Amino acid sequence: MPALILIADDYEDNRELLRLILVTEDYEVLEASDGQECVELTLRHLPDLIMIDLSMPKLDGWEVYRALSTNRRTSEIPCVAVSAYAEVERTRALNAGFKGYLSKPFRTGELLETVERLLAENRARLSIAEAASEL
Repeated sequence: MPALILIADDYEDNRELLRLILVTEDYEVLEASDGQECVELTLRHLPDLIMIDLSMPKLDGWEVYRALSTNRRTSEIPCVAVSAYAEVERTRALNAGFKGYLSKPFRTGELLETVERLLAENRARLSIAEAASEL
């Protein structure tokens, strides 16, 4: 079963580019056009990974991350911060708890490497947790 990735970005062109890259790699993709929709879709579908634009209407990426990271059902979903403000935001995002950071414009190789790494880390964490619960 392919991993489900939620893309949250208020610019349709950005969502379309990300969707095309991810679908080509056989990922399943959901899209949110603002922060509130991202939170709602996350709670409804529990995606395997979320890519969050830091500058969105209704709830910005920081508010989305705070809402998801403090919710028991969603706190373990890896979130990737996405921003056009490369180095300024990278350190802040990673220190806040985002598991990855991608700057716009996207580099396909970096994007796919980040997604694959975070999904693999999450699968390993879930396997360890499952094994521990069986003890």
